[in-house]
Amino acid sequence: MLDKLFKTFTLSESEKKKFKKIEAALDERYPIGEDPWGLNVNKAKKSLQKIYPIYKHYFKSRVFGKENVEDKPYMVVANHTGQIAIDGMLLSTSFVTDVYPPRILRPMVERFFTALPFVAPWAAEGGSVLGDRTNCLKLLKKGQSILVFPEGVKGITKSTSEFYKMKPFTRGFFRMCAATGTEILPVGIVGAEEFFPYVYHPRKIAKLFGLPGLPLSANYFPLPSPVDIHIGKPFKIPEGLDQDSPDKDIDEQVFQVEKLIKDLVEEGLEKRRPFWANAVGPKK
Repeated sequence: MLDKLFKTFTLSESEKKKFKKIEAALDERYPIGEDPWGLNVNKAKKSLQKIYPIYKHYFKSRVFGKENVEDKPYMVVANHTGQIAIDGMLLSTSFVTDVYPPRILRPMVERFFTALPFVAPWAAEGGSVLGDRTNCLKLLKKGQSILVFPEGVKGITKSTSEFYKMKPFTRGFFRMCAATGTEILPVGIVGAEEFFPYVYHPRKIAKLFGLPGLPLSANYFPLPSPVDIHIGKPFKIPEGLDQDSPDKDIDEQVFQVEKLIKDLVEEGLEKRRPFWANAVGPKK
């Protein structure tokens, strides 16, 4: 199914010219070959050429707040939506193709994800990394930009009645930023919940089988809901905080970041496009 979808959308001539500039910028920014975590820029560029038409023409993704992004490393923090991590793929694509200068985000993924056949190696070639403290600190110190979803798996295992109701954030991402002085870039994603608009999670049954979620959905292939990505202004770590600060002090800051993202989501919901406004088909 995905192969057919990839073949339906191809790069236009203007997009091919755009990609040449993007690829040249990536070659200059990143070393050739794999890094210690598996990022392979050449393979990432090939994958991007397949993903971009889906990003642009199937989900008709738009990015707001590009002017808030400077040429420096960030901890990109977003709400997690959509049952499967398509939101992460779209957000990562936006930072390569719609944000200047282009950069490859390093998504922090759950341990179970790293064991998935085919998907995990492909994602690692594109930049994903096991989301532990050591990896995160090393990448930040190397000037890489990290992508995290502090809601975790709970963010994407929501029934329809819980759509756009964010789960409490964990505090680990903030401690990493406090340890390195990295600014946080809040992002609100709107449109991904509608990929699977009618979903129910029988949590007791999922727990019985040791699963993070067990979605019962009206569809099991993502619908072409239009996606809007809203990038907020950077959040600087207050002076006096470090990675060993008391939980109560960290929690206060995490709440502020969570509030910034909630505001971006609420603003995006007010301005979002109707689902059926997203006509599917290759660009003429």
